[in-house]
Amino acid sequence: MSGIVGMYDRSGAPVDRALLRALAHFLSYRGPDARETWSDGPVGLGHTMLHTTRESQIERQPASLDGRFWITADARIDCREELKGKLIELESGKVHGPTATDSDLILRSYATWGADCVQHLRGDFAFAIWDAQQRLLFCARDHFGVKPFYYSEPGELFLFSNTLDCLRQHPQVSAELNDAAIGDFLLFGLNCDIATTTFRDIRRLPPAHVMTVSSEGLRIQRYWSAPTEGRIRYSRLEDYTEHFQTLLQSAVADRTRLDRAGILLSGGLDSSTIATTARELSGRAGGTLDLRAFAAVYESLIPNDDGRYAREVADFLQIPLKCIPLDELRPFERWGEPATRSSEPVDDPFFAGLFDLFRTIAADCRVVLSGEGADNLMRFEMWPFVKYLTRNQEWRSLLTETPRYLWLRPSILPGLKRRVQGLFGKDPTAAFYPPWLAPDFARRLNLKDRAKEWSELPAFRPHPILPKAHVSLSLPHWSAMLEQADPGLTRCLVEVRYPYLDLRVVNFLLALPPFPLFFKKKLLREAGVGRLPESVRTRPKTPLAANPLLAHLRRSQTGSMDHIEWNQEMDFYVNRSALTPLRGDANWDEAQASVRPPCLNFWLRSAREVRYNLRAEVRNA
Repeated sequence: MSGIVGMYDRSGAPVDRALLRALAHFLSYRGPDARETWSDGPVGLGHTMLHTTRESQIERQPASLDGRFWITADARIDCREELKGKLIELESGKVHGPTATDSDLILRSYATWGADCVQHLRGDFAFAIWDAQQRLLFCARDHFGVKPFYYSEPGELFLFSNTLDCLRQHPQVSAELNDAAIGDFLLFGLNCDIATTTFRDIRRLPPAHVMTVSSEGLRIQRYWSAPTEGRIRYSRLEDYTEHFQTLLQSAVADRTRLDRAGILLSGGLDSSTIATTARELSGRAGGTLDLRAFAAVYESLIPNDDGRYAREVADFLQIPLKCIPLDELRPFERWGEPATRSSEPVDDPFFAGLFDLFRTIAADCRVVLSGEGADNLMRFEMWPFVKYLTRNQEWRSLLTETPRYLWLRPSILPGLKRRVQGLFGKDPTAAFYPPWLAPDFARRLNLKDRAKEWSELPAFRPHPILPKAHVSLSLPHWSAMLEQADPGLTRCLVEVRYPYLDLRVVNFLLALPPFPLFFKKKLLREAGVGRLPESVRTRPKTPLAANPLLAHLRRSQTGSMDHIEWNQEMDFYVNRSALTPLRGDANWDEAQASVRPPCLNFWLRSAREVRYNLRAEVRNA
């Protein structure tokens, strides 16, 4: 979670070293262990260090390889021994034992394979390499976008950072907003264009993309997509379970190269499986990993089981647990405070709870594991699997698995209803079109067509048996979720790591037959036998008991937009006369859409005020 920043003047003019140092100083909150800058003529790199692995204790950045290449990186490289073996075999240079730093491995990979180095890198990373011989800047972002990468191009200057607010401080980057992103937020609660941000002059490098910047211009290309051709078939269920456990252990081990780590424990099957895997690794001979668990809970929601199940798992695994209750939070509480400000709009009126959670974690550890990703990768679909078996004339599997599925499934009516709705173009999860959008704004941006465009999953290269699971990995929701947990936003010295997004796990799960392995997450349940409490292992998938906002409104008997002081700027986006107070008897979709105008209102005010304060800090530095 180190901070990175850099600039490259394509006209050849020397960089402003004082400004580079000031921007690096601004990033000190996310990298307090060291701060350094390097510059040479038209290029300059800055880095602020946070030690989150054993190898990072000896790491210094910006780093160089023989003076030919310079790097600034926020990175954790996995499969290190495999990568070092490849590098040694190709005689790219000696790699110094187990303490080789992640930035050194990236540099040597670039020296060996050039832009194709990303085909050999595994892990979470955002980095930029200055190639002094080629006179170009090579930038890359990891496969799922765990690490952010933002950039701006004011004139001939190219600026980049892994922190959006850092770029906003440069005097040549304007504060003008990107109306298309604002329109997406009001429609969907997030910007669906993962190549842009809410600010007109700042863009983001999408996940699984590389970018080359030279005097001739800028070139961006995708280097990875989730696979569709994998096929793994075993005759015994135990073989699938054993293979999965082996891969997950490797994924967790690569993410816990340190002395203490936390686990975001919800009490569900996904996070509990991560917890038991980490506990087993810590208990092995020579294991020194100190584990802590953290759970955000709503005790007042009835029925509320998450807290109880999280405690059961923690007790079973003998991991200390801290529960962070969120019940007392009020909608939009502390939204005007700089410490709980978001870099871009969010549609969660209880967003301050995120900062409470991360502050609690930061008091104990710098790394926390998350169970996110399992729901997407194990999204069950039977009908594409049936069509696949028929198309490939796998009659034995078809005649065996289909009757078993029909016997185990409680009812086929919900599935039939969804398919009928799909035939007539009606998606029950389609975005609600708000009646309160300002007519001129909606007309200029063609928001009605935009809402229809995203009412269905986007079309990507289809997976033959797991189409929805596969396409869900490319949705813009991933960037939004991952970036909200980044220290650039939380301002807490905590890095979140996601074992289910390890490429070894992803490739394995996308190659499996969905039935019976993904039906009610049978694979995870089998992997948890004897390793988790039975009450958790057999627990059905359980959503949150109620919408926390509606529950609050029912308790308080007030409307969500009562007593809001509206910015005049909001009239450009929202017809306030069409807004109606949201009450406790509203439905979930209506509640989600109706909080977006006040969320945007609060964000606009804080974005303007904080920009002024931050620019003053840079000037002072």
